[in-house]
Amino acid sequence: MTPPQKRVSSVPTTTPETARQTPMMQQYLRIKAQHPDMLLLYRMGDFYELFFDDAVTASQILGITLTQRASTGKNVAMAGIPFHALDQYLSKLIATGESVAICEQIGDPATSKGPVERKVVRIVTPGTLTDSNLLPEKADRPLLAINCQKNRKQWILGLAWLSLSSGSLKLFETTVDEKNLQGRLQQEIERIGAAEILVPDGFDKTWLTGFSARIVTVPEWHFDQNNGKKELLEQLQVISLDGFGASGLNPAFGAVGAILNYAHSTQSQNLQHIRTLAVETEDDYITMDAMTRRNLELTEPIRADSGRNQSPTLLAELDHCRTTMGSRLLRHWLHHASRNQSIARARQATITALLDASVIEGLRNTLANIPDIERIVSRIALYSARPRDLSALRSGLQQLPGLRSYLDQCVMEDGTSLLREMHQNLAVPRSCLDLLEHAISDEPSAMIREGGVIAAGFSAELDELRALAENAGQFLVELETRERTRTGIANLRVEYNRVHGFYIEVTQGQVSKVPDDYRRRQTLKNTERYITPELKAFEDKVLSARERALALEKTLYEQVLQDLTSYIAPLQLIARNTAQLDVLSSLAFHAGKQNWVKPDLVDEPVIQITQGRHAVIESRIERFIANDCDLSGNKKFLLITGPNMGGKSTYMRQTALIVLLAYIGSFIPADQAVIGPVDRIFTRIGAADDLAGGRSTFMVEMTEAAAILNGATEQSLVLMDEIGRGTSTFDGLALAWAIAHHLIENNKSFTLFATHYFELTQLPETCPTAANVHLSAVEHKDSIVFLHSVEPGPASQSYGLQVAKLAGVPSPVIRVARKHLAELESHFIPDRNQLNLFSYSSADTERDEQNDQDSRFLPVIESLDELDPDSLSPRDALDLLYELKKQLKSLE
Repeated sequence: MTPPQKRVSSVPTTTPETARQTPMMQQYLRIKAQHPDMLLLYRMGDFYELFFDDAVTASQILGITLTQRASTGKNVAMAGIPFHALDQYLSKLIATGESVAICEQIGDPATSKGPVERKVVRIVTPGTLTDSNLLPEKADRPLLAINCQKNRKQWILGLAWLSLSSGSLKLFETTVDEKNLQGRLQQEIERIGAAEILVPDGFDKTWLTGFSARIVTVPEWHFDQNNGKKELLEQLQVISLDGFGASGLNPAFGAVGAILNYAHSTQSQNLQHIRTLAVETEDDYITMDAMTRRNLELTEPIRADSGRNQSPTLLAELDHCRTTMGSRLLRHWLHHASRNQSIARARQATITALLDASVIEGLRNTLANIPDIERIVSRIALYSARPRDLSALRSGLQQLPGLRSYLDQCVMEDGTSLLREMHQNLAVPRSCLDLLEHAISDEPSAMIREGGVIAAGFSAELDELRALAENAGQFLVELETRERTRTGIANLRVEYNRVHGFYIEVTQGQVSKVPDDYRRRQTLKNTERYITPELKAFEDKVLSARERALALEKTLYEQVLQDLTSYIAPLQLIARNTAQLDVLSSLAFHAGKQNWVKPDLVDEPVIQITQGRHAVIESRIERFIANDCDLSGNKKFLLITGPNMGGKSTYMRQTALIVLLAYIGSFIPADQAVIGPVDRIFTRIGAADDLAGGRSTFMVEMTEAAAILNGATEQSLVLMDEIGRGTSTFDGLALAWAIAHHLIENNKSFTLFATHYFELTQLPETCPTAANVHLSAVEHKDSIVFLHSVEPGPASQSYGLQVAKLAGVPSPVIRVARKHLAELESHFIPDRNQLNLFSYSSADTERDEQNDQDSRFLPVIESLDELDPDSLSPRDALDLLYELKKQLKSLE
């Protein structure tokens, strides 16, 4: 989905045109002018109305009736939605990327001489959602701000992102070469998963093509670094940011200033639940680009699979979480695997303790009764929490002693520090729970306007008003009995109607018996209706009791929310620890169910996996063939050959998933594994045309390969599948060999390199750290059986014709191909020249040496090329001359 384009409104804005409108429409136009790019929901009685282009847009998205309203002699487009159904319509609008300004009546219609006073009380945008009805349960929808600053030939990329529904605020800053800036920016956007992106005026939005996030341009001064730092200090209520590790992040400060300003303007109040700051660095997490995340199918499938109830992603396989908080945290861990092995080891120890104590079932059953505390707390902070949010929070807090009792069984002498920490942080905030238990009804209404929210006994005044409204019938029966006795009128009746209120009805034949304190209220044909001072006082009290009760209940509820804001910090701590416990118990449950084992994380450069399996596929087929993978200091490059459909891609992906699982602290699908430090995971598996970017399949492939060659280190895991197949045979073969050789000799990464170029199988002869393996298959007559077993050595053939036959290629085509293949093979004379296809001639060597010699001077040449002599002072020119001479001397 592409973000909606900036709306060009046809609303009249000129003064003469506006002056001819009705007072109500003049008010509408003034408010609409303040929010030209949003849909304005304008409250009129029991409806929110939309006018002009807003009405047309809303009718198309929501499928509501488009009507017309006469205004200044013209018909104006108009559409409306019932106020009580706002949420369901809002969700549809936000899902299409629209932003909505909600304008309420804040004046009293009874006392207003002109139009009722109105104002925008809430702005809803894709990145500032907090309502549970508008948010996906198991994913965050953060708001992201981007601030780029040029520093000579490099750029400083500053990012800030905020999840308003949880209060999580994060900063990130890095220095990037200009040629890599766009790619790095897109990589970070993919990692963060923003729903809405703020950029300053002049930002090149084409860099953000392909993302579904709504792009919002704000004035450049919103990104002022000094103001941003000041606003951040005020928000966190601190005098220094050093304690957060945020000193000197100037572009990121500009971004966070823009984000806080935008969030304040949309919420129209303080963001008191944003109390902490996290600063991320490049060394915190295992780096993965957007293509790697998609190729590994971490949280989104490469292709939609309508034939299954659950998408075949790693998240879908692992997510046995019983809370939505846990599911969101698991998603975060999969995209943010920490490089810090101590974090993973602590989680592994917790999973081990949970399994050893056999508390998984009871623990998970208790977790299932805990609501989304994280988002409820945010709504409390924004005073938008509903009554059932508070009753759910109360129920959740009541479950904490049960959770701690299960942890008590694990936190023994051998208990982990992480378990002890969670046990401590899940203590019940007693005063908060007492407030909720005393203030909120057991089963409150959905909305405060419906009443029945505040518990009986919390307010004596409210109890009295409710008693009046609920016990009116009994009072009237008693009054009727007393008046019949006092007057002697046997057929006297006390009744009520909506027009005349309460009255005493007497037939005409009994009027002479009416006491002096009766006052006539209405005369009918056969009866007279009276009121007494006692009945009048009761009427005044009862008729206003419900309205007064609802008003008082609203006031009391607002006071409860105010009191609950003092517990935001402890409630957020409980939410974080509950989510973490949920994820770890989910991983423990899956490990026990699938017979996964704990990997050994070590400091040595090694990836050794014994009988590894694919974390997702193993549970979806009857018998999965497990395989070893041995990458160590002496052998870091595996050249994988074998037939198509033989399992090469599965083998490569399972290795990457096992490494990733190990670093999030999970057990893994293998018999045993020893895994050393890993800083990045790269994949180049499959490719397609980038039509929007004007790039062919081969160009996409080479771009991805370039990113790997430029970014992979000795601690990186690289998966490359069928590189070079998008061009001619010799071009592709030469490129594949050169890329493989560079990965072996220069990057020295842990590499799984699948290919159909059998000439590459000679690499291990000249590169000791490379080794051949193949996926085995057995040919029987004209058919093939895939064994999916990884064996040492290169494959003997590719079985292309057999695979084509399995795919349904017609038999005549297969016969012609087989005949042509025989002719090609008969002309092939094996000799050593074939094996030395990549050996250099002396002329090639001399030419390459000359090119290498010339390339050494490129930095100096580029500096001279970018130089503007006219802009240099004599002193600057002399300093530059000395600097260039120094550089040349260092290159000799």
